[in-house]
Amino acid sequence: MRVLISGASISGPVLAYWLTRHGFAVTVVERSPVLRKTGGHAVDLFRPAMDISEQMGVLPRIEGLATGTTRMTVVREGTTRPATIDLEKIFTAASDRHVEIMRDDLSEIYYDATADDVEYLFSDSITAISPDGDVTFEKHEPRWFDIVVGADGLHSNVRELVFGDESEFTHPTGAYLAVFSAPDELSRDGEMLGHFGVDRLAGLYSAKRLDEARAVFLFRAEYELDYHYRDTERQKTLLRQAFRGMHADVDRWLGELDRTPTFYFDSITQLRLEPWSRGRVTLVGDAGYCPGPAVGGSTSLAVLGAYVLAGELAEAGGDHERAFAAYEREMRDPVRRSRAFALGSAKNLIPSSRFGAWALVRGGQLVSALPSGVSRAVAKLNTKGVRLHDSMTVKDYAFAK
Repeated sequence: MRVLISGASISGPVLAYWLTRHGFAVTVVERSPVLRKTGGHAVDLFRPAMDISEQMGVLPRIEGLATGTTRMTVVREGTTRPATIDLEKIFTAASDRHVEIMRDDLSEIYYDATADDVEYLFSDSITAISPDGDVTFEKHEPRWFDIVVGADGLHSNVRELVFGDESEFTHPTGAYLAVFSAPDELSRDGEMLGHFGVDRLAGLYSAKRLDEARAVFLFRAEYELDYHYRDTERQKTLLRQAFRGMHADVDRWLGELDRTPTFYFDSITQLRLEPWSRGRVTLVGDAGYCPGPAVGGSTSLAVLGAYVLAGELAEAGGDHERAFAAYEREMRDPVRRSRAFALGSAKNLIPSSRFGAWALVRGGQLVSALPSGVSRAVAKLNTKGVRLHDSMTVKDYAFAK
């Protein structure tokens, strides 16, 4: 069977990997002319995604490219005394198996695992999908596919073509995320520098093998901001306004905005689309069920979703109607739990009061002070909170090779 996947970031290559192992012929179309190197931020892989990556044979490379960020120094807005947080203990409490890695590195690892077996069409995009499986492209000649999968992110082209405008399915949380590159000399090895305030936080970190730092900003706005997701100049203006006067460090980081080669800005938005399959078309990862970038474990959820979709297609012998229904049954609970977790995470991570900022920092210090075994045991009692992602099960598909 012939499967077309739109998107070559995370879920697209993972899905392609498993589909080829199940005997499907896979083509991946990607709008970018090459693998995207956008200065992406650090992402987290929790136990299910780690287990899947291990089965793919890429886990040693993932672990070898871990960011190496082990501690955080935080200053609360309006104070001068910094607090130190042990990030290794935070992650140990949250997961039995975890790696933080730069998104660009992870994408390249998954791509490399598929490059010899999968046809990649770079610098192209889908323009139309018929109910019968006929697909037209911007550049390549039309083709026919048994199945088409949108793995092209929150602003999915496939979803818009088949399901309609994204505004019908998105739910803004009121929070925003920005990430851009900054000179590496502004950072410290193995350490994240952070400034926490009411409705806003800013941080700067680097990673092993990375010759530049990443500045990351999270903030909450009183009303929905007016901008186009590709209008970077407008986005930079909004970012400067949101963090004006926070701290001299933050001013210094923002001073790199006009020089940075890479910049990302978007709302932390949930996608609430159910079902996420229609006819021969289905969606995976952020394209189908983004719980919220940076707050909902979307990367691990995308890896799990890609693995499950491939497994269900294999078990159904390519019967897409049966496979899509089973895929949604398997993923419905993890998706809904991730959405709930993301809403709470966005609320707690971006405190709305000075007390909330104090409590966030003190909580980090408390976990840092406790023995790892104690904090892990306490965290395991809360499978809907910090242990949510580790509690997701990975089905053992008999067809997997």
